[in-house]
Amino acid sequence: MSPKPIIEIRELTKIYKGADEPAVNSISLDIFPNEIFGLLGPNGAGKTTTISILCGLFPATKGSVVIDGIDSHVNLEQIKQIIGVVPQDIALYPTLTGRENLTFFGNMYGLYGSELNNKINHYLGEFGLEKHAGKMVGKYSGGMKRRVNLIAGLLHDPKILFLDEPTVGIDVQSRVVILEYLKEINKKGVTIIYTSHHMEEAESLCTRVAIIDRGKIIALGQPKELLARNPEFSNLENIFIHLTGKGMRD
Repeated sequence: MSPKPIIEIRELTKIYKGADEPAVNSISLDIFPNEIFGLLGPNGAGKTTTISILCGLFPATKGSVVIDGIDSHVNLEQIKQIIGVVPQDIALYPTLTGRENLTFFGNMYGLYGSELNNKINHYLGEFGLEKHAGKMVGKYSGGMKRRVNLIAGLLHDPKILFLDEPTVGIDVQSRVVILEYLKEINKKGVTIIYTSHHMEEAESLCTRVAIIDRGKIIALGQPKELLARNPEFSNLENIFIHLTGKGMRD
């Protein structure tokens, strides 16, 4: 018997005002507990729009989303309590220190006092940022900002973690630290939904992937399943290029 999906998406559509085509075009998808699910696609494919709708950042034009048995149309606030969101753009205050930023976001989740301080100290240690906690984030390297950005989404121990391009534009060391930690928390039961342009990274990290282009899912399955269906290609990147084309995207 298959497990019940932790995320159920049905006929999800988003049409922006004045757009010629839907950004997301009638997507239906199940994501299961404890998956690392990769949503892969070129620029403008609909990845970030899909993630943003799932996180409740803005509404769909039509369709439904049920997360952990909760209908987003009925109780979005309850969903927000069990999800963590790590956006592609760095969502930190540059004139605050790393610790001050994390204290601010922890307070937003209802965390205070010794509980919050212990969590912040734990994550600063996990991500090698103890010595930099008192520095303004505006003086951090790109990799350090990415690590703090991730910590901000983890402080409240989410059941489901959404990550939009979490390793874009960072050094190799930070990338390795982030990916290894994602694998670690996934083993502890956190379901991860992750977007990326890095096909090699997705192939090694994700339990399943969906390739999305022009708002539609054009391939879905475990990386090894997609490779078995396309034996003429040696890796996920070659399949991705075959399906989405070689043309440049804005």
